[in-house]
Amino acid sequence: MSDFNPRLSLGPIPYYWPLEQVDAFYAMVAASPVDIVYLGETVCSKRNLVRYEDWLAIAARLREAGKEVVLSTLALLEAESELKRLRAICGQPDYLVEANDMGAVQLLRGRPFVVGHSINIYNDRTLALLAADGCTRWVLPVELTRETLADMQQRRPEGIETEVFAYGRLPLAYSARCFTARARHLGKDDCRDACVDYPDGLVVDTQDDNRFLALNGIQTQSARTMNLLPDFADLRELRVDVMRISPQSEHMDEVIDVFEQVRSGAMEPAASAELLKPLMPTGPCNGYWHGAAGMDALNAA
Repeated sequence: MSDFNPRLSLGPIPYYWPLEQVDAFYAMVAASPVDIVYLGETVCSKRNLVRYEDWLAIAARLREAGKEVVLSTLALLEAESELKRLRAICGQPDYLVEANDMGAVQLLRGRPFVVGHSINIYNDRTLALLAADGCTRWVLPVELTRETLADMQQRRPEGIETEVFAYGRLPLAYSARCFTARARHLGKDDCRDACVDYPDGLVVDTQDDNRFLALNGIQTQSARTMNLLPDFADLRELRVDVMRISPQSEHMDEVIDVFEQVRSGAMEPAASAELLKPLMPTGPCNGYWHGAAGMDALNAA
């Protein structure tokens, strides 16, 4: 096994939580071993229980706790009000920004920024173009395989860090329609904050009772939780700089602790699978990493 050790990041909260829950969550994160924290609304601008000023206050507290803080942008913009918020995030001088669409990349060009998983970087040529614009870290799209990453790691530009989505429900797609509102027989413009009733998304079952997807407003997620911690040897061998954990509403302190135990060498990666499984809302998957169907759960090599 390589002696290289990745840092640990916490992605932005993908769900709609009240401010009190968000504050309590990040108080826990401040005392955790997480190195990097991504903050902000990335799914829907109608989710306004946590305002931009609240995010900045949380960012300041996390920075005081020694965390690297990154502000994340929306993945799909549809209105001038969303562009106004995007310009404010990209224009502030205090924190690194994660660009989740190409509009953010254009606003950030010429200064350091992170490229999120919702921007399709499928080859080293795309990564080189973004590096020339100022990208200093990129997040591997969740549908790509270990072999694809191995090839791109050999060709990645100098000074670029690689981050991998290692735990959480997979963000699969975004739409102009709000599926959560539709499930409640509501229009998107009159959603009545439907998402707030589903702190981990609304799970969709197939006709044969297989939990298949989770609806999260305009975002479609996997019902199962991606878990690459048993593949930790792969991540180290490929010299992945950062492992990302995506938030869920419960057990996050326990999830982070298991990741830290594996990262520090106190626990074997294979032993982590059974510890993490009962902490997941639905169960594990890792198929994309191994070149299989995304919802499959395969044993680490």
